[in-house]
Amino acid sequence: MQDVVENNILRFWLERMVDHEHGGFYGRIDGHGVLHPEAEKGAVLNARILWSFSAAYRVLGNPEYLEAATRAKDYIIDHFIDKEYGGVYWSLDCEGNPLDTKKQFYAIGFAIYGMSEYARATGDREALECALQLFDCIEERAFDPKYNGYIEACTREWGRIEDMRLSALDANYPKSQNTHLHIIEPYANLYRTLKEFHTAESCDYVPAIGSVLPIGVTVPHDDILRVEAALRNIIDIFTDKILNPETHHLDLFFDMDWRRGAGRLESYGHDIECSWLIHEAALVLGDRDVLDKVEPIVREVAKASEKGLRPDGSMIHEANLDTGHVDDDLHWWVQAENVVGWYNIYQHFGDEEALQRALHCWDYIKRYLIDYENGEWYWSRHADGTLNLDDDHAGFWKCPYHNSRMCLEIIERITSRMP
Repeated sequence: MQDVVENNILRFWLERMVDHEHGGFYGRIDGHGVLHPEAEKGAVLNARILWSFSAAYRVLGNPEYLEAATRAKDYIIDHFIDKEYGGVYWSLDCEGNPLDTKKQFYAIGFAIYGMSEYARATGDREALECALQLFDCIEERAFDPKYNGYIEACTREWGRIEDMRLSALDANYPKSQNTHLHIIEPYANLYRTLKEFHTAESCDYVPAIGSVLPIGVTVPHDDILRVEAALRNIIDIFTDKILNPETHHLDLFFDMDWRRGAGRLESYGHDIECSWLIHEAALVLGDRDVLDKVEPIVREVAKASEKGLRPDGSMIHEANLDTGHVDDDLHWWVQAENVVGWYNIYQHFGDEEALQRALHCWDYIKRYLIDYENGEWYWSRHADGTLNLDDDHAGFWKCPYHNSRMCLEIIERITSRMP
């Protein structure tokens, strides 16, 4: 996995996606390997690049990864952060000017995820402060004090927006599992980072590559308590609102009052991803009572995701039980989360069958999804085994995040178990 993350995934992004003309990273390479330098630059893509290279630097220590992470961090702060109204723009044009200025809280969550990971990897005060400001932004602008939970989106000025969808593939509901998933993920990482800084009582500010100036930073206890409270609450949202107690799948779309909408949908990739991310949040929180509540659910959700498994070890995307439509494409991100999710079940519950599932899917990835010639992974294979070259090789939604995280998670989990 270390060979794949370094020489297949991250090397591709370092060599093919750095925009030396306009700064940051290019917005798109299509499924046939053609670079589109004029493509828009998405907030989600850039925040995921920031997280990936920050985490890779923290785990593997390669200074090239720090340079790429710093490039991403600076570009986000200089171009994506809305200096007037706060939050992050949804997208920029290729030159770095605001293009779609709506505020999608999913994207703001990823910016927190990337900034907190950069801070965790480097001790960078600027990134930590940015992550905390964006946390406040979500809490002030997205939190629903009446029914609990977080809404999907606002206009640039934080007004009501009619189309709250994350993408054209989603249903237009004010609350979703997916956005909550990518809020619990950064909140857990931010809380972990704050606790680590608080324990160390100081961090280093890195103003430039190769120049590390030790600056004592006290993490206010109030910040830790605010993030902790929000993390506790969103764990409860997953267990009490998003989890379907009858099926043990995690439902996808909701009205403001948490009535389930858009029909009977099952997303197997999100189920297995949610299983380990909810568990991670509870583990980071470190409260035994919360873990006692969460851990049976973790296993139930993973068990429910088995419905998407195929005999070759791969996992299909999702199904609509009302219409009978099944998206049986074998997406790159679903396979990556499938590996981590089942390894998590093995690691924490001693389930040998779960380990075999993780290994079986990893074997599928190595055989059929890794692009050994050009680098990175293919978007997906169709159910009949043919390659999907219609979707991007790198782009707005195709980022070095699910697959690099899979590798880094397994590396860290295995090495932490070594004597």
